[in-house]
Amino acid sequence: MNDTETLGVVGGGQLGRMLAEAAAPLGIEVVVLDPTPDCPASPVARDQIVGDFDDEDGVRELASRADYLTFEIELADPDLLEAAASEFDVPVHPDPATLRTIQDKLVQKERLREAGVPVPEFRRVDDRADLEAAAAEFGYPLMLKAREGGYDGRGNVPVESEADLDALDELAGPAMAERFVDFEREVSVIGVKGETATATFPLGENVHREEILRETVVPARTDPAVADRAREVADDVLDLLSGRGAYGIELFETADGEILLNEIAPRPHNSGHYTIEGALCSQFEQHARAVTGRPLGSTELRSPIAMANLLGDGDERRPAEPAGEEAALAHPDASLHWYGKREVYPLRKMGHLTVAGDGDSDETDFDRLLDDARELRAEVTFE
Repeated sequence: MNDTETLGVVGGGQLGRMLAEAAAPLGIEVVVLDPTPDCPASPVARDQIVGDFDDEDGVRELASRADYLTFEIELADPDLLEAAASEFDVPVHPDPATLRTIQDKLVQKERLREAGVPVPEFRRVDDRADLEAAAAEFGYPLMLKAREGGYDGRGNVPVESEADLDALDELAGPAMAERFVDFEREVSVIGVKGETATATFPLGENVHREEILRETVVPARTDPAVADRAREVADDVLDLLSGRGAYGIELFETADGEILLNEIAPRPHNSGHYTIEGALCSQFEQHARAVTGRPLGSTELRSPIAMANLLGDGDERRPAEPAGEEAALAHPDASLHWYGKREVYPLRKMGHLTVAGDGDSDETDFDRLLDDARELRAEVTFE
């Protein structure tokens, strides 16, 4: 293994930024491909190639400069990655075949169901008649999802009643409908596939509003048997997917303790940001280790922890001028992460903060931990 290796990453957003931060201590330099000049990853990456995620010349240049290829956004083109990897003899992880499966949510769910992974009931929706048939089968409310192009909550539209059937027009493309899951809580597992081993982080509990992740608490406030079942499902998912790297595995815990798989992200995931302070080896370091064939690190928690996203406020796009971070910086158990985005708009992910607990989970006041994270977040503005 060379003293310094280069990891080429399609995407240079906040995930690419944190990946580059984690890769550097391992002796791995990162080059990113991203259409935004001076993207969030650019200050910490070795270099940025400015180009679209599906720009053939950009992907080929990235492959020519890399020892390994990966991606931090599902908008990467699996065909281009596969072709460039073959041309320049560069391994790409996760496997482009996995990316193809996950990019189409209908194909993803069909593959999972065929493999015996528990998923909510779903059906294909090509037109209004299909959506009406889904409503007749599943009842209201139901969830309408764009099959392609949606991630981090984008492309998901709740259909509450017959009056919402026009929601299909919002997606402007093929869709799928899912029976609404009356869940007890939303949870997730960050799973990692290495060269010879797999690993999972502890179950996290997620709070969403408007389809956007707001907070994560780890370990999840649930029964140990439920956490064990979630890990079993995550292990089954990892067995099903091909290619090394970190995977965000989103799940529902139903009122009777059943676990259903919601979606998979073939990359580090927002719900795993807590691992930077909360785990012995973060999801980003794990991804860098896995993709480059290094041994995986420990997924053990350092302490219970809460994470809160810092989202854009206001009503319009404007230059980002963050303020109010003093409270988080002064808090002895808090850590703050800015993503370096120069423009802010409503609900844009601008950063996150974490608050670590004391002792083990049996001694932790999780409500207080979450309240602290929310209170510190409330101090932050972008005006």
